[in-house]
Amino acid sequence: MRVKASIQPDLLESIVSAMRRAVDEREMHCSVRTLEGALVDRTINGQCFIDALRRNAGCNVIAECKRRSPSRGLIRSNYVAVDIAREYAAAGAVAISVVTEQAFFDGKLEDLEAVCNRVQIPVLCKDFIVSEYQLFEAALGGASAVLLIAAALDEKTLRRLMATARDIGLTVLTEVHNSCELDRVLGAGADVIGVNNRNLRTLKVDLGVCERLVEHIPTDVIAIAESGLRSASDLTGLSKAGYDAFLIGESFLVQPEPGAALSALLSEFERCSAGTLDANG
Repeated sequence: MRVKASIQPDLLESIVSAMRRAVDEREMHCSVRTLEGALVDRTINGQCFIDALRRNAGCNVIAECKRRSPSRGLIRSNYVAVDIAREYAAAGAVAISVVTEQAFFDGKLEDLEAVCNRVQIPVLCKDFIVSEYQLFEAALGGASAVLLIAAALDEKTLRRLMATARDIGLTVLTEVHNSCELDRVLGAGADVIGVNNRNLRTLKVDLGVCERLVEHIPTDVIAIAESGLRSASDLTGLSKAGYDAFLIGESFLVQPEPGAALSALLSEFERCSAGTLDANG
């Protein structure tokens, strides 16, 4: 008897489909024109996100707030985004990432707005953005930057969303997972690129992705390493390879005090870097 091969579900496709439905529903209650109108008298400072990532020659961490993920399930039951963000800011994060996708991550735009109102460092709205509508929502929530995932967008949509975000004043962190996506976003003019070690279709993590792609990122483009980063040695090696910043959340959020976990990582990074300099000296 022949057994049918099991087909791995495409998680990214499922998330994007759910997001399109969610955005359509939100737009039925509040039009994109209404959101645009609400932004008329606002100034969005996306440049502060870029400035934060270039401020230190050492370890620039974008610390993430999220309650759940498809790969781990519930990460933190006592999740209060604004409290965690304040811990991160006090511990030395250069920026905060707030996951706002609801169906798979239990995120919400209210978390973004609360964090933006309570911390003095830039905030990234991290979501599966598929339309201009979400860009306006992020800007109204107070974000300085938004995430665009190359794997989730065709060429035309990617370029359109990048242009709209910049017109609004938002910085765009464009995320890639392989060399083909990297070529696409560089061709589209990306100036802040996140390299994600996690395959969003299978959830598998390969730390070699960051190592392989960094040599193809121009030095004038900000390079951010994402996913699977847990130790100071991970960060030290990637920093030497050319990464300007690191987006980390899960390894902090599983600890009783996420801010303390970030502080410990930064301290260990300094010790590792000093040890490397001593050895080379």
